[in-house]
Amino acid sequence: MSIERRVKAVEVLFAGLDQEIATFQSQTGLGCKAGCGKCCTHPDIDASPLEFLPWAFNLFLSGKAETTLEELKEGKSSICHLYRPLSVLDSNSGKCGDYKYRGLICRLFGYGASRDKLGELRLATCKIIKENQAERYENSKLAMKNGLYVPIFSDYYMNLNQIDFRLGNSILPINKAMKAAIEEVLQYYAYRPFPEGYKVIA
Repeated sequence: MSIERRVKAVEVLFAGLDQEIATFQSQTGLGCKAGCGKCCTHPDIDASPLEFLPWAFNLFLSGKAETTLEELKEGKSSICHLYRPLSVLDSNSGKCGDYKYRGLICRLFGYGASRDKLGELRLATCKIIKENQAERYENSKLAMKNGLYVPIFSDYYMNLNQIDFRLGNSILPINKAMKAAIEEVLQYYAYRPFPEGYKVIA
């Protein structure tokens, strides 16, 4: 499958997820605290290259793929390359530097669920939401037990794998996943013409 088709398939998957998350948020009232980026500062976030393929493709179209790849190769930090803290004094306050192209893990965390050993759904969210929105969080758990739909991590990663098993099933530290996504795009177009129907946006 071409890069363009894989990128489109990932974007379609993400668009459906974004709608499901918006519905879940409206039904539960749960939401991230404005300006909070604490979850993005976690040093052990893993992701697959496939979830960052649309981001890497966009970098290629804008002529920024090579320079961004070099930044990732030279980077020493394990914190997500896209995270932009608001100040050097408060790394927990910040935002995504390319929110439109954030990965699947970034979209699911907070509003997705995983199954425990008994098969029960458990909302995967942060301590800040659990503590500061305790009533809404407890109500959400009860609603989920009573059938409220919530996106499930394993389902979405399985859907991602169906687009490209090799890239979707390779789980890496987030910056390495981004690096692998850019390398995939650059290698693909090394001996191919610029993608038809796309404009250079640099």
